[in-house]
Amino acid sequence: MKQAKAELPYDESYLGQLRQLVGQRKLIAVTVRAVIRDDQGRVLLIRRRDNDRWAMPAGSMELDESIEETLRREVREETGLTVTAATLIAVYSHPRYSAITTYGDPYQFISFVFRVDGWAGELVTNTDETIDARFFAPDDLPDNMPDLYRETLTDAAQYNGTLFLK
Repeated sequence: MKQAKAELPYDESYLGQLRQLVGQRKLIAVTVRAVIRDDQGRVLLIRRRDNDRWAMPAGSMELDESIEETLRREVREETGLTVTAATLIAVYSHPRYSAITTYGDPYQFISFVFRVDGWAGELVTNTDETIDARFFAPDDLPDNMPDLYRETLTDAAQYNGTLFLK
């Protein structure tokens, strides 16, 4: 598998620059999360380089970028795939989705969850942020995947056209 191009370093990203200005104050971060399934119904997960955990392709919005552009960029950067069609299925904004990142920074996330309905390209398994990427059967997910992603997959499986607001 090929390797994806380099991403913007955290300290040069919008959140990284903002973090330098406000220190350790909790920030609100706008993020995307992609639920990508293959034709066998398996879900695509990436294994993060920073914490060795499995997750869905996801990431933060940059300045001058739409949420759809964020989705396309994050999926491309972390998997090498090009999103050709997607449906917004959920918005997670409850304070319980706050977290301390691997950089040690506190955030409350507003996450837009998309079901990727169409994609093209060759899956990349090694990027600046990932050490693996592969499709998993829904009943055979890796143990070291955060509960939030399990909740997201449950919501995606139950999606009936009504947006989940959590």
